[in-house]
Parts: sequence; structure tokens; C-alpha cells
Amino acid sequence: MSDTMRERDARFERGMRVLESVDGEAGDRLIAALGDISPDIVHEVAAWAYGDVYARPGLVPRDRQLVTLGMLTALGDTTAELRVHIGAALNVGLTPDEVLEALLQSAVYCGFPRAINAILVAKEVFTERGLLLPRTAADTG
Repeated sequence: MSDTMRERDARFERGMRVLESVDGEAGDRLIAALGDISPDIVHEVAAWAYGDVYARPGLVPRDRQLVTLGMLTALGDTTAELRVHIGAALNVGLTPDEVLEALLQSAVYCGFPRAINAILVAKEVFTERGLLLPRTAADTG
């Protein structure tokens, strides 16, 4: 095996370790969903996005997830990705309240429709994880 192929494989393996540590089963589902149609995108997500960028020491995982939630909300039409990254945010230590606060903050910069859509995705993820507590506007006072 050439040095180039060894480096490619090493980046992929490093990225998969990071992906699994952050996204758990969601990362595995992504790989399974895309692997048969586009193994190249699977490689780039694992090797580049997670192995090269996400693994950098400049931000801790919880901060990376806050940035990611804001970006995905701003982009709009990212329901599948938001589901993964809201779950990842919880996995790396963000609380449901912190996730909701980040999504509320995004309304200021990218608009209420996108923030509301992201909050609805969070509601689904929280419900699946048994984290959804009844709230009223008075709770946030």
C-alpha cells in the first residue's frame, strides 16, 4: 500500500473515531445511508470534516456543536443534519436548555422561520431521548 493510501486510510479511521465519539449511532447511520451510493462523500465527511477539522484542538466539542447548530439553522432545510447535531450537542455535554438558547439566539440573525424549524427538530430529538419537559412562556421569564 502506498504512503498516500495509508494516509488516506489513517485520516478516515481518525475521523470515524471522532464521528463515533460525538455522534454515536447517528454517525453510523449516516455512513450506512450514504456508503452504497457515494463512498467518496462518506470518506470526506469522516476524513476531512471530522478527522481534520472537528479533531482540531482550537475549540472543545461543545463549542463546535454550538457553532454547527447556528450554521445549520441559518442555512435552513437541514432537518436531517440538525437531528444529528442536536443529538451530538447533547452527547458532548450541552443541556436541552443550552440547545434551545442557541436556537433562539439564531432567530435574531437568521429569522424566526428557520429558528422555529430548528426548535421543532430539537423537540423531536428531546422527545426521543425523554428530555422534553412541559414549558410555558412564564418559565423563561
